[in-house]
Amino acid sequence: MATNRIEVIQSAGGLLWREIAGSRELALIYRRRYDDWTLPKGQLNAGESWQEAALREVKGETGCRAEIINFAGCVGYVFQSRPKIVLYWNMRLIAASHFQPNAEVDRLQWLQPTAAIQRLTFMDEKELVQKNVSAW
Repeated sequence: MATNRIEVIQSAGGLLWREIAGSRELALIYRRRYDDWTLPKGQLNAGESWQEAALREVKGETGCRAEIINFAGCVGYVFQSRPKIVLYWNMRLIAASHFQPNAEVDRLQWLQPTAAIQRLTFMDEKELVQKNVSAW
């Protein structure tokens, strides 16, 4: 009997936090091709750990270097008829650089948690941020 193997898309990302004037802000990205506000994330490369992928994707999509603080949670959904899982980590900003729009990301915006939750497009990401507001 033949089995149909469906590969799960494995992605990793970050809730990138920074402190500004005694207030915490979260980095959100806007992708014009999907018309969404989302958290930085992307697929794992061959041989790459989940954490390595998360840090690489955050840097690639925001231009910021970060350090992982702790595990934030995971989100699962169907993307182009395939199951996708995204593992997220809370991250602290180490160094920011001037954001440059690229083929994937059109804008970067830093928002306080309440505003970030309102701006995010996807309910599962809104819930993830809400659960992690006091994570560090």
